[in-house]
Amino acid sequence: MEGKCIILCAPSGAGKTSITKYLLQQDLGLEFSISACNREAREGEINGIDYHFLTTESFKNRIENDEFVEWEEVYKDNFYGTLKTEINRIWNNGRNVIFDVDVEGGLSLTKHFGEKALAIFIKPPSIEALEERLRSRGTENEEKIQKRLAKAEKELEYSKWFDYIIVNENLEDAQQETLSLVKSFLKQ
Repeated sequence: MEGKCIILCAPSGAGKTSITKYLLQQDLGLEFSISACNREAREGEINGIDYHFLTTESFKNRIENDEFVEWEEVYKDNFYGTLKTEINRIWNNGRNVIFDVDVEGGLSLTKHFGEKALAIFIKPPSIEALEERLRSRGTENEEKIQKRLAKAEKELEYSKWFDYIIVNENLEDAQQETLSLVKSFLKQ
């Protein structure tokens, strides 16, 4: 069985995870696609819930075995991807997939799934607001924050390739706007 896909993308800190969690609380028949990565789990993250945490060797073996719908090296030696088994698991349960992925991954998924996908770009109101959000997390050092900000500047240029752009100035408004788009897409 094949269903539909909702693809939420944004620079880190723009609010895509908060919006994704909101959509999952609604009665939309969505299930979260758990990405695979080779990074260390952050405090509170659980393998198989937040990510499928793989070793670098295991990740590379799965690439060679064509086990990913998409994957990328987000930062040097830092891999993220979507396992084919994850999509099949969700569709076999009669649910639609929701992705919370970075911009490159989102574009790859959009190309792969075509008309079965709705791609939404969550945009921060400004780079300054994004920096403030990243700092308020308290999860990363200055070097990582600067890397994320540099990457965000590039990612914002890709927003034009998505079906819709939602500016997340106010989280509740952004959640409602996204919910409306998703409901409309799933009814088609």
